[in-house]
Amino acid sequence: MILLSVLSTFVTAVTTMETGGASWYGGKFQGRRTANGEIFDTNKFTAAHKTLPFNTIVEVTNLNNNKTVLVRINDRGPFVEGRIIDLSRAAAEKIGLVGRGVVQVQLKVITDTTELFTNGTDPVPPGLQPPGKPPAGPVTIQIASFSSRSNADKASRTLKNNNFHPKMEFTKSGYIRILLTDISSDSIEGVKNRLAGMGFHSVLLRKQQ
Repeated sequence: MILLSVLSTFVTAVTTMETGGASWYGGKFQGRRTANGEIFDTNKFTAAHKTLPFNTIVEVTNLNNNKTVLVRINDRGPFVEGRIIDLSRAAAEKIGLVGRGVVQVQLKVITDTTELFTNGTDPVPPGLQPPGKPPAGPVTIQIASFSSRSNADKASRTLKNNNFHPKMEFTKSGYIRILLTDISSDSIEGVKNRLAGMGFHSVLLRKQQ
């Protein structure tokens, strides 16, 4: 269900690109550098495409079962006739591609990612948000966004039990965001590592308001 609940937001923010074969890659490529210089991790939601700009967010739909996944382009390929995209294993599993070789898919480019990274009911999948330098000065770390108050309370208790001081942000659309505020730029990585150890792997950095 990762981010499927917010896909309807993008009805007017996607552009149909192409239809063709999709494959997936991992194995010997794990840990190698992708075409844009990142370290490839087949457990993240990324993909290779021949021409789309790096960091483009693409909706990939398996035309055999209509399962959909969002990926970020960070590599080049596949260089095989008839194939238009090469998915990480994590993305391939979401649409039932693993074990089937090549399937026909439809690609749509997400042209407005603002809502994608702020209003999801689940944490942003690993690798989907483009990497970048953290904002200068104090930042807010968004741990997750929930539609369920009980789930938000549970996450908040977990953070408090680990000596964090979370805050709740209530959106007009009914979501509850769990935030850590006033995080200094030099402590961001340490905080992120602590959060990852608690199971919060896909946090979002926000410029302090």
